[in-house]
Amino acid sequence: MSNKIYLCLWFDGKGKEAAELYCSLFKNSKIINDTGMVVIFELLGKKIMTLNGGPMFKINPSISFSILCENIDETNRIWDRLRDGGSVLMPINKYFWSERYGWLQDKYGMNWQISVVSKPGDPPSLTPSMLFTGNQFGKAAEAIKFYSSIFKNAETMVMYPYPENDANAGNVMFSEFKLNGYNLIAMDGPGEHSDTFSEGVSFVVDCADQQEVDYYWEKLTGDGGQESMCAWLKDRFGVSWQIVPAKLGELIGSPDREKADRAIQAMLKMKKIIIADLQKAYDRN
Repeated sequence: MSNKIYLCLWFDGKGKEAAELYCSLFKNSKIINDTGMVVIFELLGKKIMTLNGGPMFKINPSISFSILCENIDETNRIWDRLRDGGSVLMPINKYFWSERYGWLQDKYGMNWQISVVSKPGDPPSLTPSMLFTGNQFGKAAEAIKFYSSIFKNAETMVMYPYPENDANAGNVMFSEFKLNGYNLIAMDGPGEHSDTFSEGVSFVVDCADQQEVDYYWEKLTGDGGQESMCAWLKDRFGVSWQIVPAKLGELIGSPDREKADRAIQAMLKMKKIIIADLQKAYDRN
């Protein structure tokens, strides 16, 4: 299995507007598809989806974009553009881990950790960053192990614990890992945090067939996870996932809108997607 993983950002009608701003900030970034409800775009080689799902869920700092910019001037430019209308969580400054770093929430609610590359000449990059807080604090290493047992070709590149003399010793200060080639960051966030993982930012797993859907659904809902609706679930850490078969997009995106609508109605009644039942609804005369 080499399933593609990407992020979905939940918006209340501002998905395209947000995607247009983000694409305007970075080289080689573009909107790939726009259905009105869903916008697919690419930033620095990462596929991202926005979903105009209404006011039900909100993005919060538990999952942010970690951006490495090619120089300090570029870091400042990106910071200034995203700060416009947003709010600052950590002021941009020099920190022990970066010559230039800051954390903000943009005017659409998305969170960004913006910093300069550690070595001149390193390429710019975007990596989703997961912050384990509240009752999930201290579980970052456990989560990495859990995800690595599910997704093949997993690799942990960096794992920095809090130092021994720190109150949070033994927990993860910073880590980088890969699932099927998809780069991720995980950190344990001490202190008071009002937000934790939610449907505001979810991970999408593209699946080729029912066997793959069943596999990821079973593994990610196992040991304390929860099924939701319409391909959504929460794992045991509260992180939201969408397990999506390729056939779903084909059927609900069909130019035959009567058939597509029947497939959509069938999907809305499902938790895990059952491809055969979708096809049956689509084909029904």
